[in-house]
Amino acid sequence: MDTLTNITQFLLSLSLLILLHEMGHFLPARWFKTRVEKFYLFFDFAPFHALWKTRKGETEYGIGWLPLGGYVKIAGMVDESMDTEALKQPPQPWEFRSKPAWQRLIIMIGGVTVNFLLGFAIFAGLLFFMGKAYIPNSSLQHGLAFDPILLEQGFQQGDVVLQVGNKPIDQVDPAAFVEEVVLNNAREVTVLRQGQRVTFRLPDDIADRLVKEKVAKSLLMSPRIPFYVAELAPGKPAEAAGIQPGDRILAFNGQPTLFYDEFTPLARENKGKPARITVLRGNDTLTFSLTLTPEGLIGVRPRVEGFYDVQRQPYSLAAALPEGVRMGIDFLRNQLKAFGKMFSGELSVKENLGSIISIGKMYGATWDWERFWTLTASLSILLAFMNLLPIPALDGGYVMFLLWEVITGRKVSDRFMEKAVTVGFFLLLGLMVYAFGLDLWRHFFQRFF
Repeated sequence: MDTLTNITQFLLSLSLLILLHEMGHFLPARWFKTRVEKFYLFFDFAPFHALWKTRKGETEYGIGWLPLGGYVKIAGMVDESMDTEALKQPPQPWEFRSKPAWQRLIIMIGGVTVNFLLGFAIFAGLLFFMGKAYIPNSSLQHGLAFDPILLEQGFQQGDVVLQVGNKPIDQVDPAAFVEEVVLNNAREVTVLRQGQRVTFRLPDDIADRLVKEKVAKSLLMSPRIPFYVAELAPGKPAEAAGIQPGDRILAFNGQPTLFYDEFTPLARENKGKPARITVLRGNDTLTFSLTLTPEGLIGVRPRVEGFYDVQRQPYSLAAALPEGVRMGIDFLRNQLKAFGKMFSGELSVKENLGSIISIGKMYGATWDWERFWTLTASLSILLAFMNLLPIPALDGGYVMFLLWEVITGRKVSDRFMEKAVTVGFFLLLGLMVYAFGLDLWRHFFQRFF
């Protein structure tokens, strides 16, 4: 069921982005009286046929079987369908190749324009309707809990991050930490430790470590909480042993575990093994024997309420619109920095390049609308940027040739376009296969070798 929820979220988000992107090509084409032969969500390449299709007027609408994108087939245009038979005939007034260069340019940039605007609009909508959620440092009763990778670099459980590099931190913000360390090469960190400001330096390879370990940003640092049982998972070891909601976990095999972050590493080290769990119930101290699951779990959800405050900064519509644009631009800027570091060799391509598998897993196994729309906005902006790359078969490749025509007055020949699109298509196909192969290795095969 969790996997189905994950896939459903991803396909819904991807379908929305593809449909609106292709609509950005379709509507300008129709406005300029250019014939659109097909409008497809997903690809309907051989050997399989479309899952569904219908014809309305001169356009066939359908859903393909391969969820890697979508397309509109515009008459008289060399595209990824590789259908060049019509190009052997004289240009017709309704064809793309017969239209003025400025009209063809508008048709080609329509998709990325829609995706940029959509991403900005979703970010702005989230701010306007939900505000921006944050946990102020001042509300942390027990400081922060850190992933082991950060504990190895000098952090201690209970620290509160005050500054990373030159950036002050006044709230729990693992994304800002990663941005400063990985993208801006910050190495000096200041924390509040037992009431004292402590500054220390991170090792030079911390960015590589963070990237290679692939720890979710939300798990790098989070509010530190005492381990009270909020809920029991039916049929799991804790319920069978007699542990109850409201119990406070005190020890694991006699070792004190007053905080959740102290319990979890011990549980992971004892996967599938018998253990003694000591709890405080009212005024009584009780000990229960159980056997951990193969994943190192006992089957409880810890209580998080009451140990820190989640606040939301409200935004008026006038404030949300420019802030939504800023969020989109910041996201794109960080992506460009990451791409630059991959090309320069500072970040490993193998560790960072991913396909639809990596993207899909980001949506999570539970339905969270705020996360869904945040990922959709981010993916929309990333899709717009990727489509603007000057590679034939992408929108940016067509735009590059059209700008050449506008500047020089010389149109690129259909024959040259056909060859360029073929080369670009196979280049993109190779990159997609490579990324998909990396994902298959990371998420499925690596565990067996």
